[in-house]
Amino acid sequence: MTRKARWFLFGFLCVAVGLYPVSYFLAGSSFGIRGSKDEALLMDVVWNAAFYIHIGMGGLALAVGWMQFVARLRLRSPRTHRVLGKVYVGAVFLSGLAGVYIGFFATGGIVAAAGFVSLGVIWLATTAVAWWLIRNRRVEEHRLMMTYSFAACFAAVTLRLWMPVLVHALGDFVTAYRIVAWLCWVPNLGVAYLMSRRQPATRELVAS
Repeated sequence: MTRKARWFLFGFLCVAVGLYPVSYFLAGSSFGIRGSKDEALLMDVVWNAAFYIHIGMGGLALAVGWMQFVARLRLRSPRTHRVLGKVYVGAVFLSGLAGVYIGFFATGGIVAAAGFVSLGVIWLATTAVAWWLIRNRRVEEHRLMMTYSFAACFAAVTLRLWMPVLVHALGDFVTAYRIVAWLCWVPNLGVAYLMSRRQPATRELVAS
Protein backbone atom coordinates (compact mmCIF):
# COMPACT_ATOMS: atom_id res chain seq x y z
CA MET A 1 0.00 0.00 0.00
CA THR A 2 1.39 3.40 -0.97
CA ARG A 3 1.93 6.18 1.54
CA LYS A 4 -0.99 8.18 0.12
CA ALA A 5 -3.26 5.16 0.30
CA ARG A 6 -2.30 4.56 3.93
CA TRP A 7 -3.01 8.18 4.81
CA PHE A 8 -6.36 8.03 3.00
CA LEU A 9 -7.35 4.86 4.86
CA PHE A 10 -6.18 6.32 8.18
CA GLY A 11 -8.13 9.54 7.67
CA PHE A 12 -11.21 7.73 6.39
CA LEU A 13 -11.33 5.43 9.44
CA CYS A 14 -10.87 8.35 11.84
CA VAL A 15 -13.62 10.43 10.25
CA ALA A 16 -16.01 7.50 9.76
CA VAL A 17 -15.69 6.25 13.35
CA GLY A 18 -15.63 9.83 14.59
CA LEU A 19 -19.06 10.36 13.03
CA TYR A 20 -20.40 7.01 14.24
CA PRO A 21 -21.65 8.42 17.60
CA VAL A 22 -24.25 10.40 15.65
CA SER A 23 -26.12 7.12 15.24
CA TYR A 24 -26.52 6.87 19.03
CA PHE A 25 -28.22 10.25 19.13
CA LEU A 26 -30.61 9.24 16.35
CA ALA A 27 -31.37 5.63 17.34
CA GLY A 28 -33.28 4.18 20.27
CA SER A 29 -31.98 3.83 23.80
CA SER A 30 -30.93 0.19 23.29
CA PHE A 31 -28.78 0.85 20.19
CA GLY A 32 -25.26 -0.61 20.03
CA ILE A 33 -23.44 -1.27 23.30
CA ARG A 34 -26.40 0.20 25.20
CA GLY A 35 -28.27 -2.98 24.32
CA SER A 36 -26.03 -4.90 26.75
CA LYS A 37 -26.86 -2.61 29.69
CA ASP A 38 -29.60 -3.22 32.24
CA GLU A 39 -32.64 -0.98 32.40
CA ALA A 40 -31.63 0.66 35.69
CA LEU A 41 -28.34 1.90 34.22
CA LEU A 42 -30.03 3.14 31.06
CA MET A 43 -32.34 5.23 33.24
CA ASP A 44 -29.47 6.72 35.26
CA VAL A 45 -29.14 10.42 34.40
CA VAL A 46 -25.46 10.72 35.37
CA TRP A 47 -24.43 7.63 33.43
CA ASN A 48 -26.37 8.78 30.37
CA ALA A 49 -24.80 12.24 30.48
CA ALA A 50 -21.33 10.70 30.80
CA PHE A 51 -22.03 8.22 28.00
CA TYR A 52 -23.13 10.84 25.48
CA ILE A 53 -20.34 13.23 26.44
CA HIS A 54 -17.81 10.42 26.02
CA ILE A 55 -18.96 9.29 22.59
CA GLY A 56 -19.70 12.79 21.31
CA MET A 57 -16.45 14.42 22.38
CA GLY A 58 -14.49 11.25 21.63
CA GLY A 59 -15.83 11.26 18.09
CA LEU A 60 -14.82 14.91 17.71
CA ALA A 61 -11.30 14.20 19.01
CA LEU A 62 -10.91 11.33 16.58
CA ALA A 63 -12.29 13.26 13.60
CA VAL A 64 -9.99 16.28 14.05
CA GLY A 65 -7.00 14.71 15.78
CA TRP A 66 -5.63 12.79 12.82
CA MET A 67 -5.16 16.03 10.87
CA GLN A 68 -2.59 17.17 13.44
CA PHE A 69 -0.17 14.64 11.97
CA VAL A 70 -0.42 16.05 8.44
CA ALA A 71 2.93 17.81 7.99
CA ARG A 72 1.65 20.06 5.20
CA LEU A 73 -1.08 21.48 7.43
CA ARG A 74 1.27 21.84 10.38
CA LEU A 75 3.88 23.74 8.36
CA ARG A 76 1.69 25.81 6.05
CA SER A 77 -1.01 26.76 8.52
CA PRO A 78 0.32 26.70 12.08
CA ARG A 79 -2.67 28.73 13.28
CA THR A 80 -5.07 26.03 12.07
CA HIS A 81 -2.85 23.43 13.69
CA ARG A 82 -3.06 25.26 17.02
CA VAL A 83 -6.85 25.72 16.82
CA LEU A 84 -7.42 22.05 16.01
CA GLY A 85 -5.01 21.15 18.80
CA LYS A 86 -7.08 23.12 21.31
CA VAL A 87 -10.27 21.48 20.05
CA TYR A 88 -8.64 18.05 20.38
CA VAL A 89 -7.36 18.69 23.92
CA GLY A 90 -10.73 20.04 25.05
CA ALA A 91 -12.56 17.10 23.54
CA VAL A 92 -10.14 14.62 25.12
CA PHE A 93 -10.54 16.23 28.53
CA LEU A 94 -14.33 15.89 28.43
CA SER A 95 -14.45 12.49 26.73
CA GLY A 96 -11.65 11.04 28.84
CA LEU A 97 -13.17 12.01 32.18
CA ALA A 98 -16.57 10.73 31.10
CA GLY A 99 -14.95 7.58 29.73
CA VAL A 100 -13.21 6.80 33.00
CA TYR A 101 -16.54 7.12 34.81
CA ILE A 102 -18.55 4.90 32.47
CA GLY A 103 -15.63 2.47 32.30
CA PHE A 104 -16.51 1.28 35.80
CA PHE A 105 -19.86 0.09 34.41
CA ALA A 106 -18.37 -1.69 31.39
CA THR A 107 -20.03 -4.83 30.08
CA GLY A 108 -17.86 -7.81 31.05
CA GLY A 109 -17.17 -6.94 34.67
CA ILE A 110 -13.88 -6.05 36.30
CA VAL A 111 -11.64 -7.24 33.44
CA ALA A 112 -13.31 -5.00 30.87
CA ALA A 113 -13.69 -2.17 33.38
CA ALA A 114 -9.98 -2.23 34.21
CA GLY A 115 -9.09 -2.11 30.53
CA PHE A 116 -11.32 0.83 29.67
CA VAL A 117 -10.53 2.81 32.82
CA SER A 118 -6.81 2.33 32.17
CA LEU A 119 -7.30 3.52 28.60
CA GLY A 120 -9.10 6.64 29.80
CA VAL A 121 -6.40 7.49 32.34
CA ILE A 122 -3.60 7.02 29.79
CA TRP A 123 -5.47 9.09 27.20
CA LEU A 124 -5.93 11.93 29.65
CA ALA A 125 -2.37 11.74 30.97
CA THR A 126 -0.60 11.66 27.60
CA THR A 127 -2.74 14.52 26.29
CA ALA A 128 -2.14 16.64 29.38
CA VAL A 129 1.62 16.09 29.17
CA ALA A 130 1.59 16.87 25.43
CA TRP A 131 -0.26 20.12 26.11
CA TRP A 132 2.22 21.08 28.87
CA LEU A 133 5.16 20.31 26.59
CA ILE A 134 3.97 22.51 23.74
CA ARG A 135 3.19 25.32 26.16
CA ASN A 136 6.85 25.12 27.11
CA ARG A 137 7.92 24.97 23.42
CA ARG A 138 9.35 21.46 23.69
CA VAL A 139 8.19 20.59 20.19
CA GLU A 140 9.75 17.17 19.61
CA GLU A 141 8.68 15.85 23.00
CA HIS A 142 5.21 17.27 22.39
CA ARG A 143 4.96 15.48 19.05
CA LEU A 144 6.06 12.21 20.62
CA MET A 145 3.52 12.46 23.42
CA MET A 146 0.76 13.40 20.99
CA THR A 147 1.56 10.23 19.05
CA TYR A 148 0.81 8.24 22.19
CA SER A 149 -2.29 10.33 22.91
CA PHE A 150 -3.75 9.68 19.48
CA ALA A 151 -2.78 6.01 19.66
CA ALA A 152 -5.08 5.86 22.70
CA CYS A 153 -7.75 7.84 20.84
CA PHE A 154 -7.48 5.48 17.86
CA ALA A 155 -8.67 2.69 20.16
CA ALA A 156 -12.18 3.69 19.07
CA VAL A 157 -11.26 2.48 15.59
CA THR A 158 -9.33 -0.65 16.54
CA LEU A 159 -12.10 -1.73 18.91
CA ARG A 160 -14.55 -1.75 16.01
CA LEU A 161 -12.11 -3.62 13.81
CA TRP A 162 -11.36 -6.28 16.43
CA MET A 163 -14.86 -6.90 17.81
CA PRO A 164 -16.38 -8.69 14.78
CA VAL A 165 -13.28 -10.88 14.52
CA LEU A 166 -13.31 -11.79 18.22
CA VAL A 167 -17.05 -12.41 18.36
CA HIS A 168 -16.83 -14.66 15.30
CA ALA A 169 -13.81 -16.54 16.67
CA LEU A 170 -15.08 -16.94 20.24
CA GLY A 171 -18.81 -17.06 19.65
CA ASP A 172 -19.44 -14.97 22.75
CA PHE A 173 -19.87 -11.18 22.92
CA VAL A 174 -18.98 -10.74 26.61
CA THR A 175 -15.73 -12.70 26.36
CA ALA A 176 -14.80 -10.80 23.21
CA TYR A 177 -15.56 -7.50 24.95
CA ARG A 178 -13.30 -8.35 27.88
CA ILE A 179 -10.45 -9.04 25.48
CA VAL A 180 -11.05 -6.01 23.27
CA ALA A 181 -11.04 -3.74 26.33
CA TRP A 182 -7.27 -4.28 26.32
CA LEU A 183 -6.61 -5.30 22.73
CA CYS A 184 -8.06 -2.08 21.33
CA TRP A 185 -5.33 0.11 22.84
CA VAL A 186 -2.28 -1.77 24.19
CA PRO A 187 -0.99 -2.75 20.70
CA ASN A 188 -1.68 0.83 19.55
CA LEU A 189 0.80 2.16 22.09
CA GLY A 190 3.33 -0.41 20.91
CA VAL A 191 2.90 0.77 17.32
CA ALA A 192 3.28 4.39 18.47
CA TYR A 193 6.52 3.46 20.21
CA LEU A 194 7.91 1.78 17.08
CA MET A 195 6.86 4.74 14.92
CA SER A 196 8.57 7.20 17.26
CA ARG A 197 11.83 5.27 17.03
CA ARG A 198 11.73 5.14 13.22
CA GLN A 199 11.04 8.81 12.63
CA PRO A 200 14.12 11.02 12.46
CA ALA A 201 14.08 14.00 14.73
CA THR A 202 13.25 17.24 13.00
CA ARG A 203 13.16 20.77 14.34
CA GLU A 204 10.32 23.15 13.88
CA LEU A 205 9.85 26.68 15.09
CA VAL A 206 6.70 27.18 17.08
CA ALA A 207 4.82 30.30 16.03
CA SER A 208 3.95 32.47 18.97
